[in-house]
Amino acid sequence: MNKPIFVCSKCDAQSPKWSGRCIECGEWGSLKEGTENQNVSLAKRREKIFTTLGIPPNRRVRSASVVSFAKNDFSPRSVGEAGKTSTKPKTRTGLDYFDKVLGGGLTSGSLILLGGDPGVGKSTLALALAANFPEKVMYVSAEESADQVNDRYNRLATKQNNDLIFVNEDNVETIRATIEEHQPKVAIIDSLQTIFSSEIKNQAGSPNQLKAVTAKLAEIAKTENITLLLIGHVTKEGELAGPKTLEHLVDAVLYLEGDKYKQYRLLRSVKNRFGATDEVAILEMAKNGLNEVLNPSKIFLAEAKDQPGSVICPVAEGSQVFLVEVQALVAKTSFGYPKRSASGFDQKRLELLTTILTKRVGINLSNFDVYINIAGGLALKEPALDLAVSSSIISAYQDKAFSGGTVIFGEVGLGGETRAVVKTKERIKEAVKLGFKKVIMPAVDLHPSGGLALVKEVGEVLRLLK
Repeated sequence: MNKPIFVCSKCDAQSPKWSGRCIECGEWGSLKEGTENQNVSLAKRREKIFTTLGIPPNRRVRSASVVSFAKNDFSPRSVGEAGKTSTKPKTRTGLDYFDKVLGGGLTSGSLILLGGDPGVGKSTLALALAANFPEKVMYVSAEESADQVNDRYNRLATKQNNDLIFVNEDNVETIRATIEEHQPKVAIIDSLQTIFSSEIKNQAGSPNQLKAVTAKLAEIAKTENITLLLIGHVTKEGELAGPKTLEHLVDAVLYLEGDKYKQYRLLRSVKNRFGATDEVAILEMAKNGLNEVLNPSKIFLAEAKDQPGSVICPVAEGSQVFLVEVQALVAKTSFGYPKRSASGFDQKRLELLTTILTKRVGINLSNFDVYINIAGGLALKEPALDLAVSSSIISAYQDKAFSGGTVIFGEVGLGGETRAVVKTKERIKEAVKLGFKKVIMPAVDLHPSGGLALVKEVGEVLRLLK
């Protein structure tokens, strides 16, 4: 007797029980009851998937051929030799900070996903790339008209790219045909959530559309050997809108971080198949667009004051080390539950540090609200901020300041112990360069120095207050 089985009418995926949504293609209400002998061949299912994604017959992936090699026909190569022959050349964009974050420039045939909060400056960055790139660029916008983009382009672009093409289109099949006709070196898609494929029934921005559109764009990039920059929005949870698997379909993922009401931004790479992911660029939003901040320490400390709750911390972002001001405010709570609020610092980490101070240091914060702010509008997650944040809370609680010319950094463990962080020497060097005389940090194996105050536990900073 044949067992009942449910087959998706869209992709022919099979399931032993009915569900409202196909787990293969994500289509709702597509499972129909059949029997076990209705198995669909792998070739037929593959054909349907290719059709759904819009991949033409001459470009469809076929089964790999098995080839036998004679002993003398196969020449093994070292990893170094293989790497030299397979490395793709990079093209400079004309934006030094963008090239630095990508590891040297754009790689032909690659997909780059640029994410960030609404209004943070993603389109501004994309227009700067279009204006400075030395070859043909196609700018595809599904949200704005040519006049709107042109006005912003003329206002922000310090250079003018005479080989820039604008396309106002939201259909990925039309976009593909246009790219094949004009053959740009770089194509910018603004934004991914507004592009749709006519072969998918769901509305633009849905998970199915996002995956299908990204797959089509990836195929365009590889077959036409161009670079595609895809702009994507960020959700309230801080992740790129759409399925998390979207990041696995692209070659590089960049985030533009910062408060849209503040002038500073961080451009960081979280994935890069053609380079390292340890570089960031610090940018300033100005009238002419985004400009790189070459000396961030002096800018972030320009308004720092020697007062209770204020601590200077050297942070390391990528290869850069710069100083920021950590501000804390501790006030008696007006409600039954004390409030913990952080701007530019991880909220959960703040809650953990306040618990450590209460349990290990004896500072009872159960009846106090604690507010933390990283001056300048930057969002940082560096472990070295632990000791600086803890010290700023202690300083605000005791209403005492640290002596002028002091910097503090280090990680704090659950037992209240301090732990060393990377780039210790570079942090000290940056602090000394800017005229700071005293460094409060975890006890590490360094040459004795009169300006170092080594602490083994976070509670030891109490004796270092004025």
